[in-house]
Amino acid sequence: MTAPAYVDKARVTADLRFRQLHSRADWVDREFPELIDTDKNASLLQMLGIDLDAMAPGDAAASRS
Repeated sequence: MTAPAYVDKARVTADLRFRQLHSRADWVDREFPELIDTDKNASLLQMLGIDLDAMAPGDAAASRS
């Protein structure tokens, strides 16, 4: 089994705000922890248009340790 991967919620909300999607950014900010599990929330991140591959290497954490 592979180690879970996480993305920083601040990076997701910043990306949404950059694209003028403020209501969605506010919702993500309210509903998710500081680190978002990319496997559990893959469909949601895709629906929001979050491209995890395009993020800088430091934006996604390999584990929560």
